[in-house]
Amino acid sequence: MPERQKELPSQPERFAQYLDRMVQGAGHADRVGPMQNYTKGLLLPIPRKSIEPMAARLQPDNVRPTHQSLHHIVAEATWSDATLLGQVRQEVLPLLTRHRPLGAWIIDDTGFPKKGTHSVGVARQYCGQLGKQENCRVAVSVSLATEEASLPVAWRLYLPEVWAQDPERRKKAGVPEEIRFQTKPQIALDQIRGLVQDQVPRAPVLADAAYGNDYKFRAALEQLQLSYVVGVQLSTTVWPPGTTPLPPQARPALGRTPTRLRRGPQHQPLTIQELAGCLSACDWHKVSWRPGTRGPLSACFAALRVRVAHRDTERSQPHPEQWLLLEGSGTEAEPVKAWLSNLPPALSLRSLVAVAKLRWRIEHDYEELKQELGLGHYEGRNWLGFHHHASLCIAAYGFLVAERCLFPPSAPARAGQIRLGLPRLPRRFHPRGSPAAPGAASA
Repeated sequence: MPERQKELPSQPERFAQYLDRMVQGAGHADRVGPMQNYTKGLLLPIPRKSIEPMAARLQPDNVRPTHQSLHHIVAEATWSDATLLGQVRQEVLPLLTRHRPLGAWIIDDTGFPKKGTHSVGVARQYCGQLGKQENCRVAVSVSLATEEASLPVAWRLYLPEVWAQDPERRKKAGVPEEIRFQTKPQIALDQIRGLVQDQVPRAPVLADAAYGNDYKFRAALEQLQLSYVVGVQLSTTVWPPGTTPLPPQARPALGRTPTRLRRGPQHQPLTIQELAGCLSACDWHKVSWRPGTRGPLSACFAALRVRVAHRDTERSQPHPEQWLLLEGSGTEAEPVKAWLSNLPPALSLRSLVAVAKLRWRIEHDYEELKQELGLGHYEGRNWLGFHHHASLCIAAYGFLVAERCLFPPSAPARAGQIRLGLPRLPRRFHPRGSPAAPGAASA
């Protein structure tokens, strides 16, 4: 074993130190123990990470007081989610970027199916988890990612307009007065501005077409001097390589000098789909971007320098050139995905593909946060509890990420996986709402 690893404290010691540093922004000494206990509960190997089963496992002989303290810390205590997430980021980011620079800031949203109408933010909307319109709530997040690991560092519930304009439901759910309706791209921009203000190391911003289709979103990233690779729909219009809108008309004898760009009957932009149809076979190249379970992941790609056509007839200068990246269907040159990027012109096709495809890391985040850490298990209805639970889930996940970054992928026995002891349940413990017989939970 390398000498560096021998000098590390034991995993329980590292976990205790992590928890101590994590709660520095708790705001009150009485919150430290419950916040640490809640984080421990999220890491226990139990199927349901709601308050009652966690309390029963953490303190089998003292369930009721433990339940009360956990409920208070997540549903009622007014500690700052932003402060906690900032502390987690401060702890994990140096390990995340120890061997290579930050690869991307990844924006995405995730849905939580939810019945009823009283839980904060619940409405009939698209749920990515189910792949269809359904009753759910949705949260927007930003993750910092390298090729090996990633960490969510910003998190906020999307409040549908029907909620934002309903004072009675807002009051019952404890929605803060300053929260107003914002689109998901607007929420993401607020989160990004916060990271810029905190001087987080910059990296290309990645997002799918739900964000990339919004021209104002892309323009705001450029104003923040951030590079991006964002998905767009194939119906997006662009000017093909080497073409631009027509210049303003010549100055007339009378009146103001025209300043706006023009289009003509035979001089129009193309949709990305139409432009892709003009490409020849030699414009497409097979590129592999990372290993998969059945070998390297690869597809056909084409990259062009284009100008977007968004409202350019209201401008005096054409939009700047940027990359249009196209992905074909398998090995066929038929576009199925498209990205726009303001990364440098000298970038190679392989590098451009590698950056665009790094967005898969956020799917890995959500999978582990939901399946292993109970991100969707919170049963409360209020705004505070939804965000506190998510922040503590991210804090628990942050320790897992930090542990994995300490060890190479080839380390034996899955080094970096935390193992917390699982106390036995009280003999007669029976969770509320469980259909099992009272004695069935005593194993």
